[in-house]
Amino acid sequence: MAPFTKPEAALKQAEGLVSVGQAHAALQSLTEMFSSKKFRSAPLAVLEPILLRFIELCVDLRKGRTAKEGLMQYKNIAQNSNVGSIEVVIQKFLQLADAKVQEAQEKADKAVAVDVDDLEASETPESILLGAVSGDQSKDRTDRALVTPWLKFLWESYRTSLETLKNNARLEAIYQQVAQQAFRFCLKYQRKVEFRRLCETLRLHLANVAKYAHQTHAINLSDPEILQHHLDTRFAQLNTSVELELWQEAFRSVEDIHNLLTMAKKPPRPAMMANYYQHLTKIFLMSGNSLYHAAAWGRYYAIVTSIGGKSNEEMSRLAGQVLVSALAVPVGQQSEGEGKGKTARLAALLGLTKAPTRAGLLKDALSRDVLRLSPEPIKILYNLLEVSFDPLTLCASTAPMLATLCASDTPYTGYRPLLTRALLSRLLAQLSQIYSTLTLSALVDLVKPLDGFGAEQIEAYLMGCARRGELRVRVDHASGTISFADEAFTHVDDSSPVLTSAQEAAVQPSASDVVRSRLSTLAYALHDALRVIESPPETDIEALQNAKFGELVAAANAERHALALRRAIVARRRELLSELSVRKEKEEAGRRAEMSRVKKEMDERKEKEEARKRELERARKEIETIRTEETKKLAQDLIKRSGLKVSVDEMEDLSKDRLMRLQVEQIEKEKRDMNERLRVVAKRVDHIERAYRKEERPLLAQDYAEQQAVDLATFEALQKARIENSLVAHTEALVAKKRLSRMLSDFSSYKSTIMAARQEQYQKKLAAAQAKIQEEKEKRISALMAEREAERRAREEEEAAARAAEEERQRQEAELRVKEEAEAAKKREEEERLAAARRERELERQAALEEAKRKAQREQEAEERRAQRRIPEKQPPVAASPWRRSAAPSNPPIPSRTTPPRAESPAPGALRPGETGGAPGGWRQREMERAALGSSRQTASPAANSAPLPGPKDEDGFEPVTKVWRSRRLQGQT
Repeated sequence: MAPFTKPEAALKQAEGLVSVGQAHAALQSLTEMFSSKKFRSAPLAVLEPILLRFIELCVDLRKGRTAKEGLMQYKNIAQNSNVGSIEVVIQKFLQLADAKVQEAQEKADKAVAVDVDDLEASETPESILLGAVSGDQSKDRTDRALVTPWLKFLWESYRTSLETLKNNARLEAIYQQVAQQAFRFCLKYQRKVEFRRLCETLRLHLANVAKYAHQTHAINLSDPEILQHHLDTRFAQLNTSVELELWQEAFRSVEDIHNLLTMAKKPPRPAMMANYYQHLTKIFLMSGNSLYHAAAWGRYYAIVTSIGGKSNEEMSRLAGQVLVSALAVPVGQQSEGEGKGKTARLAALLGLTKAPTRAGLLKDALSRDVLRLSPEPIKILYNLLEVSFDPLTLCASTAPMLATLCASDTPYTGYRPLLTRALLSRLLAQLSQIYSTLTLSALVDLVKPLDGFGAEQIEAYLMGCARRGELRVRVDHASGTISFADEAFTHVDDSSPVLTSAQEAAVQPSASDVVRSRLSTLAYALHDALRVIESPPETDIEALQNAKFGELVAAANAERHALALRRAIVARRRELLSELSVRKEKEEAGRRAEMSRVKKEMDERKEKEEARKRELERARKEIETIRTEETKKLAQDLIKRSGLKVSVDEMEDLSKDRLMRLQVEQIEKEKRDMNERLRVVAKRVDHIERAYRKEERPLLAQDYAEQQAVDLATFEALQKARIENSLVAHTEALVAKKRLSRMLSDFSSYKSTIMAARQEQYQKKLAAAQAKIQEEKEKRISALMAEREAERRAREEEEAAARAAEEERQRQEAELRVKEEAEAAKKREEEERLAAARRERELERQAALEEAKRKAQREQEAEERRAQRRIPEKQPPVAASPWRRSAAPSNPPIPSRTTPPRAESPAPGALRPGETGGAPGGWRQREMERAALGSSRQTASPAANSAPLPGPKDEDGFEPVTKVWRSRRLQGQT
């Protein structure tokens, strides 16, 4: 395509090419225009019609990849200025592709209708055979030939549109619209594989949001509007997957919705959540998870009742659905997730903090007044399963009810197998309460009213319950019985749903319950006995009422205080909110000022860029002018030199390349003219040659006859010469044979002589070789024997050395053992000597201690006697009567229990009172006695006052040395 001046010219040129049937050339010209700089700088009002025409050509020619490249280029140009233009182009693209699919379907319908030539004609054998082999009808083959290519193109159009609009906040609304249109496309044409791919594409785009967060128009999922768009799209995806019955994809869609809901700052609309839980019920029902199916119905019923707006009939039907789904859960069924992670995941999808249980679901349903609103058959079913206890007639009375309730025209048709399993689990739970052993035949007879349950199915269900821990049962095939285990000391988890369901249906406590509750029962009985024996004292009613009134007043005051505190907190929060709003306004004002500054800088930068572009445009125009002048000069030179035929008006639009191309075209034209002239000359020469051959044709037969005669004569002459030569050669060979036969005998004798000599030489060489071989063999044998002998000697030497080493080692061990025994004996002797010395020291120490103890005791006794002696000195003297003897001291010293008292000599100069017989002297005498008593006290026990106390001793009885003198050298070593 030639360079264009304006985009409008390219559009006109494309329209011209389309008008003459050159659609491919027109599309190629528009595609080349997208890569030019003029296309990027052109206004959108000019580019939009060009792109719409480009899209039309791409759709007509089914060029999906080319359309994708053009849409990407246009998005990069228009996303900053006009988003609506992109939406118009994308919608036009999808509308054209959809219209082509509709047109192809109409053509296929017409082709099928016209394909039948005779409506009354029967099928031919060929048509029957073709139908049996291919398995396709005429319409299917026609659709595959006409409709399928356009369906593929429409699917590629949706994928191209999503790839073009992804991860752009300004194009987010268009992106979600296109995604929902793609869902409708998959639903309309039942394209399940394409729907899975579409869901994976949307998940990939959502996962890449964080990857493109640094871009200018990145998607912010914290924005409520954008998040709501994504939620709407995911709900449309969920609806489509449910309608297509792609339950695995529906579960993935539920997980996507849950992940988006966790990111939302405000709760979603109740109607949206009701739709969410309604689809969850279908997913769990199809997966066979009755527990979470019932939990989903409970959540859906709670939301519907909070919304309201339902009629009584609809609420009754919904209540019956909730109750039937809860009753369909088998008794004691645990969460079906094998791990805690899966259980928590399913519970999180339902907005639950923990896994649901059957008892909890029924309790929640009854608390919501579901039983009252449910239809009468469901109430009867509830009474049979949950209220009454009659295991012998349970199946017989429930089977007709199930047949009526789960008929084909009722909404409970899908619950028939679930209710049957729940009924069987309830039957087994009740039987385990009243029977310890039951025959299999009796159980089969009880379950016979239920269709589809034979002996094998019942046994398989029992084993499943035992494996899951729902029922403790054993099957004995030898006796044909089943035994319900009721062990007294079996540990059972109180929080397990198995125990809960068993306790609900229990008629009498089991042995394990009795053992586990024995202490609590005893405690209750003792408490009741204590209350009877020691009844509480009677209280004053008026005082009790006054106390309660006081408590009420205190509670009212506390509540009033709490209310005042709450009001103060609310007022403070309002102040904080006002301050926060003022701060936000300031921040918003600062942000707006910053944005205005940034915008101003961007405008200035844009103006500078525009000025730079204008300067570049001016320079480009000057360069174009110079190039045009040079082109004109070159064209004039080419006209003068090579006779190029170019008009002056066309020189304005020509470039150097164009001129060179024109010159090349002119040279090619001259070459074609020369070739044409040569062709004419060659044709003339061909006619002359043909005339020559036409004239010589009659003479060819005569020339052929003459040539045959000449060839025959030549052949005969050659044959005659060959025969003559053969005869001559044979004659010469016979003569040579006769001549050589005379020396045949000489040749034979000479040959025998030579053969004998050579045979003799051979025998000699053979004997020499044999001798040499024998010699070498003997040498090899002798060498081998010597080698083996050397190995044997070396082995014997090694063994001798090993034996010597072993003997040396044993000798050393014996010496070491003897030395160790001597050292051990010496050590024992040393220990015995030390022990004897230690015992001697201990005896000496004990003797010293006994001696010190006796000495201390004697000193104590002497002190006591001195104290007794001092007591009479303080009393006044009594006149001696001539007729009465002097009395003994009033307080004689008490003898010690351990050591008898010992007489002690009185101090010199000291006299006992009463010895003089008269009254004591004056104060001088008393002072002398006091001084004498003090000196005697000092001399009585000198060791007690002067001897130091013994210090701490070690176990041998020695006092350890605390400080030892060491030299400086030894101190440094220490």
